[in-house]
Amino acid sequence: MAKIAPFKGLRPVQEYAQEVATLPYDVVNVAEARAFKDEEHNFYHVTRSEIDLPENVDVHSQEVYDKAKENLERFIEEGVLIQDQEPCYYIYRLVMDGRAQTGLICGSSVDDYNTGVIKKHEFTRPVKENDRINHIKTTRAQTGVVFLAYREQENVRKTIEDWKDNHEADYNFMTEDNIGHTLWVVNDKETVDKITDLFDQYVPATYIADGHHRAASGAKVRAAMEAEGIADDRSNYFITCIFPDSELLIIDYNRVVTDLHGMSAGEFIEKLKGDFEVSEPLGKVAVKPAQLHEIGMYIDGNWYRLTAKPGTYNDEDPIGVLDVTVLQNNVLSKLLDINDPRTDSRVDFVGGIRGLGELEKRVDSGDMAAAFALYPVTIQQLFNIADSGNVMPPKSTWFEPKTRDGLVVKLI
Repeated sequence: MAKIAPFKGLRPVQEYAQEVATLPYDVVNVAEARAFKDEEHNFYHVTRSEIDLPENVDVHSQEVYDKAKENLERFIEEGVLIQDQEPCYYIYRLVMDGRAQTGLICGSSVDDYNTGVIKKHEFTRPVKENDRINHIKTTRAQTGVVFLAYREQENVRKTIEDWKDNHEADYNFMTEDNIGHTLWVVNDKETVDKITDLFDQYVPATYIADGHHRAASGAKVRAAMEAEGIADDRSNYFITCIFPDSELLIIDYNRVVTDLHGMSAGEFIEKLKGDFEVSEPLGKVAVKPAQLHEIGMYIDGNWYRLTAKPGTYNDEDPIGVLDVTVLQNNVLSKLLDINDPRTDSRVDFVGGIRGLGELEKRVDSGDMAAAFALYPVTIQQLFNIADSGNVMPPKSTWFEPKTRDGLVVKLI
């Protein structure tokens, strides 16, 4: 069963909460983060501290991690961030386009991660793991929240809703992307103990929705601290926000390719007809897939609807049924010789939050030769794959809305 724990969160005083809050560090690139450099309380100064250093500095250098520590300590010294005096849970509601999802910010057990109670569905990359490991070890803080999901339990939901209904929110603000953020601090010991017990009794597993590298780094930092003889109970848990599956939205995660492997657009389309029913060219009428095994393709100024033919996918296989797999096997690998999308620079990934217009833009600019819009993975498909012990193809899921960094930090 899932072991969670409250902790003494480091968080902004109310007046600075909106200014501090930032998107997760891995959602923005350095150039995007640098646009916030002059906002002195913006949390990118901690999570992307390279913005305060010369542009030629290696983003994985110790200098960057030292700057993150310096900036975090400055936020504390200036009273921008304060630490709760007692271990708390934090209820975090996000609202996007009128749809709300409410999660619980807590510490999740490193032992649960190591034993598979916290289930994974992606491989991690050592370079990204090491980046967060060095960031945590230097700052002695977990600044990035791991996004977890669980199969909703009514008694857990009711306890959280009761607290929301009977207590005033500590933060309530709207970010520039029109997403509402509301946070309640659960500081009543009886309620804290009740939530801990409910997860221990009724939640058999949690699932990483977003943040595999953050989770892996939390576990490896604990191992390193144990080896150094400095681990304590704080390092036995890493910061997570756990959401019920019924409230989560996964949107499409699309692909663009730089070239057609020596083929013209016409030749490529003819090759596609071996595995797909290909529509007539639809001009600029964007094709947003309405069902599984339907793919939108934009190429040479036109949209096309591709419908995978029976026999070209495996509905009995939790991975083979996914359209990211269908595209990978029958287009990227088979026709374009893109066999490892994790490392091949000829393919790039575009989150569905950017819209289909972004796909057109990438192709029309000449940077890309073709774009593919995919039907999103469902949360149940993610659970099935994680339960089976398998991993999903890279860049298969895009969750929206994103939690914000800086609202709650866990010191270790």
